[in-house]
Amino acid sequence: MAELMTDPYTSSSEFLYPAEDAQQILSIAIARQTESGELTRAQLLEIADELGISADTMAAAEREWDVKKYELADQRLFDSQRKQRFQHGLAQFLIVGGGVLVFQLVTGGWLWNWLLYLIFGPWALQVSWNAWRIYRSNEYIYQQEFQRWRRKQQMKRVVGGAVRRLLGSP
Repeated sequence: MAELMTDPYTSSSEFLYPAEDAQQILSIAIARQTESGELTRAQLLEIADELGISADTMAAAEREWDVKKYELADQRLFDSQRKQRFQHGLAQFLIVGGGVLVFQLVTGGWLWNWLLYLIFGPWALQVSWNAWRIYRSNEYIYQQEFQRWRRKQQMKRVVGGAVRRLLGSP
């Protein structure tokens, strides 16, 4: 097997990789090693054994990945719902605003300008704020919103399951 050399003056045994880099390198190597891009559990355990990873550590890692996989799926759903809600609000604003603008141009209703500013000004600010929150979000605030959304989703599932059990539905 070819020895990995970073430069001619450093042997591969002296070079240290940060844990994240090592994980990414191993991930790429394993993906290239398997033809279909998928591994059986036995193959995964065999690789772990060759790397000196205990079965207990692998079992804990599998449990952690299982939890993380569902969290990532929830996060994708949360992101898509946020973007859809924003796009819906933006479309409403543009349709209503465009309709009012056309109506004002047709009727020459310059007397209503102050009322339009009172109505559309705050609405435009809200649409802008929502766009900022969604597309330029602060990680801390994003995590708070995601956790709040996730708790609501879990409560909906619990309540829905309880209602189904009470009603006798499968």
